[in-house]
Amino acid sequence: MSGLSLLTLNIGSPSEERAHRQLAWLATRHEDVLVLTETRTSDGCRHLADAFRTAGYAVLYPKPAPAEYGVMIVSRLPVKADPIVKTLTYLPNRVAGVMISTQTGVVRVVGTYVPTRDATAEKTERKRRFLAEFNTALATPGLSEAGAQTVLLGDLNVIEPEHEPEHASFRWFEYDFYRGLTDRHGLVDAFRHLHPDAVEHSWIGRTGDGYRYDHAHCTKELVEELVECEYIHEPRTTRLTDHSGLSLRFSRGPSSRLDTYDPFDAATPPTLF
Repeated sequence: MSGLSLLTLNIGSPSEERAHRQLAWLATRHEDVLVLTETRTSDGCRHLADAFRTAGYAVLYPKPAPAEYGVMIVSRLPVKADPIVKTLTYLPNRVAGVMISTQTGVVRVVGTYVPTRDATAEKTERKRRFLAEFNTALATPGLSEAGAQTVLLGDLNVIEPEHEPEHASFRWFEYDFYRGLTDRHGLVDAFRHLHPDAVEHSWIGRTGDGYRYDHAHCTKELVEELVECEYIHEPRTTRLTDHSGLSLRFSRGPSSRLDTYDPFDAATPPTLF
């Protein structure tokens, strides 16, 4: 498939057995770059990273602290690490970024897994602080090559202000972060750009209510090259994870590709198989 394509998926800190099943599905996907969120320093996440590396993919897997979560970026394209994480002092492994050379310039791919929260003051402050620092990092000048375009994607754990259904539990700072991606950083909600009136959800709560937690935002120049942006529900409906994926494709193509092969064939099966 022509163009630059990306997929984000919350893999839900998988066991090695579930990671192997996720790998079988991910190996069938056409996207050039995978942004996998809710990773841990675990056998399951190592299984995914090792399989993709063995198959020739570029893998960026900053290992979070034992009780923490992070992001893994897997690419069949050559990448350079984006320096955004160096600007973060709080929960830095919840952000990962790469720079990709395309036929019309550099594209920054920034993945993030924003903390969840409950009604407690501790977890509310944790999420507020992370969003505030991440906001600052996104606004830091000189982080990338001149003229580079940005795609931000991942599990943001925030919803748009006009979300259907309405969820009263969300706070002002969460809506401010979503609005600020456009108002402050010039990033456009890719799905909403192509589907202004569609109601979609990437996670379903215990009550059956849906939430559009997983997002992709890109710069205005890139959004003009956006060919498609769709939620992929199969990983959730088949219980590979509790989230749907989000896939998007731009018309610009990458400058080069790595020599890769099927990562599922490259994997050593878990011992229980």
